[in-house]
Amino acid sequence: QVHLAESGGGLVQAGGSLRLSCAASGRTFSNNVMAWFRQAPGKEREFVAAFSWNGRTYYTDSVKGRFTVSRDNSENTVYLQMNSLKPEDTAVYYCAADATRFRSVIPTTVRQYDYWGQGAQVTVSS
Repeated sequence: QVHLAESGGGLVQAGGSLRLSCAASGRTFSNNVMAWFRQAPGKEREFVAAFSWNGRTYYTDSVKGRFTVSRDNSENTVYLQMNSLKPEDTAVYYCAADATRFRSVIPTTVRQYDYWGQGAQVTVSS
């Protein structure tokens, strides 16, 4: 059974940093895309960043230059380093994994991911 477990959320002041981790178990994802989404209260879940099997990364415009996605295949873990945090970054952050291997285009929609973590709350105070 596949399980994704996020950790590292919390409360931080605007301008601060947090690092989220997502540890996968039940199968390896070294040949798959792993991604981060977020969902703010009253809003739909949205794509944040992804790290592909071939080392490519992709970010939504609002986090470019502030967030960095990385992964450690030996640990089956993906990370999201968040710097220069803003109040509008406040949301529940979800880790997601695509079940399809060697996908050529990085998916950016919720329905394209097959496995999800339980979410980690990130709150940025002004």
